[in-house]
Amino acid sequence: MALFVVLSVFSGLRDFSLSFSNTIDPDIKLNAVVGKNFFISPNQELKIKNIPSIASYTKVVEERVLFFFKGKEIVTHLKGVDTNFTKTNVVLNNIYNGQWLKPDTYQVVVGYGIADKLSLGIFDFNNPFEVYVPRKGKGVIESEAEAFFKTNLIPVGIYAISEDLDSKYVFADLALTQELLELKSNQITGIEIKLKPNADEKLIISKLTSLFQNKVEVKNRAQLNVTLYKMLNTENIAVYLIFTLVIIIALFNLIGALIMMVLDKKDNLKTLYNLGSEIKDLKKIFLLQGSLLTIIGGIIGLILGIIIVLMQQHFKLIMITASLAYPVVFTIQNVLIVFATIVSLGIIASIIASSRVSKKLLD
Repeated sequence: MALFVVLSVFSGLRDFSLSFSNTIDPDIKLNAVVGKNFFISPNQELKIKNIPSIASYTKVVEERVLFFFKGKEIVTHLKGVDTNFTKTNVVLNNIYNGQWLKPDTYQVVVGYGIADKLSLGIFDFNNPFEVYVPRKGKGVIESEAEAFFKTNLIPVGIYAISEDLDSKYVFADLALTQELLELKSNQITGIEIKLKPNADEKLIISKLTSLFQNKVEVKNRAQLNVTLYKMLNTENIAVYLIFTLVIIIALFNLIGALIMMVLDKKDNLKTLYNLGSEIKDLKKIFLLQGSLLTIIGGIIGLILGIIIVLMQQHFKLIMITASLAYPVVFTIQNVLIVFATIVSLGIIASIIASSRVSKKLLD
């Protein structure tokens, strides 16, 4: 019961942690293999649009730049997005204040962390929100104008997702970002794709790789957050192993109980042996008893664990905050893992205990 509840809790915490990155990260993202950007032709766009399993896609341009506001500055990501961006992810649902930007304007949406560091408000026309983008080229720089493209932006919205993501992005119009970075209209740094439910991810990745002739790197959501996924999976495995160790220690009680039963029934076993029963048949009695104890106990524990998890899911018995219930997730995978663990360890414990039945003991 304890093992199942803890695995369900960690599954809930895993999904809860990933929900923040899922707000910004797409199902699939295309990046340049060489350099920071690549070109996309109208024919390639049409072929992407005609892939049945793709729900929507958006072109993006992303670069780290310098932002300046009322004597304060910050270096973070300027992300140019087109009109399809809000269809590809759910960032629009996380607008904390204001509204989403309009296309072909100087409007931007900033993260709550950025706004907090710069003491930035929305629709502040008296104090310019400036962006400085390094110019391309070589030679000696003699003035600020030669070193940077500079323009004033208009913050119209603030998004709030998580502490890290709130300090990462300033969203702007795609055409404006391409102009600041001296890119052509068909030159982008990435394509973000949202898949339809039950889409074949591997097949789509193969099609996209072939479409761009291996000039782009195609990654799914797990590959985009490989460090986060590794950390969460490692935590899950560590908790499973710790509780498995606890179960192994607890099963010493089962081994001890079966050995005491062997000693207690020694006379009965001797009688059966003298009547013609073989030692291996006598061992099977205690192997069966230990296995039944483990299986029945495991089933009862799983039923109790499932009841606890489902009650937490539906009735929110334990709260982290006044509005946030402790996250738990019921999965068949966890049921099978726990049951397989209990049964396999129980059978091993029963084999160890039943091995005490021997001809030497009966003699």
